[in-house]
Amino acid sequence: MTKSKKPEFRPNEFVVYPAHGVGKIMSIEDQEIAGFKLELFVIHFEKDKMTLRVPTHKAVDVGMRALSAPDVVSKALETLKGKAKVKRAMWSRRAQEYEQKINSGDLMAIAEVVRDLHRSDDQREQSYSERQLYEAALERLTREVAAVSGVDEAGAAKKVDEVLLTRAA
Repeated sequence: MTKSKKPEFRPNEFVVYPAHGVGKIMSIEDQEIAGFKLELFVIHFEKDKMTLRVPTHKAVDVGMRALSAPDVVSKALETLKGKAKVKRAMWSRRAQEYEQKINSGDLMAIAEVVRDLHRSDDQREQSYSERQLYEAALERLTREVAAVSGVDEAGAAKKVDEVLLTRAA
């Protein structure tokens, strides 16, 4: 069993956990689990009212990362202005790809999903599954924009909406 490099995350720091989005490290604690002593990050996800414990030596392996740099957030918002790139594959195949992008935790990939699934008022309705994926991606994007920009989620949502509306015009 090889130990991967221990990440440099600290309590009260925001991190991105791929499957859940932006969370805050509450503490680093030692616990004994199945006879093994483990050092764990205790991460709290306010929106989901969920607490997750991640072994410190596994954090990088599972894809946990620090928040994106402000320039990456700017690029992600710029991505939203682009033209939607919808492949001509079956919806189930595209839905799987979108799901993978959302759960990758990569801000640029999440921005692509938002761009591709965004509908302006004059476009056709989205199916239920399309809407679910769009809202999941939009929420992840908004939370990270909020955490990086230091604004609340409502402010970040407004910023993202403005970018999407400029594209629609």
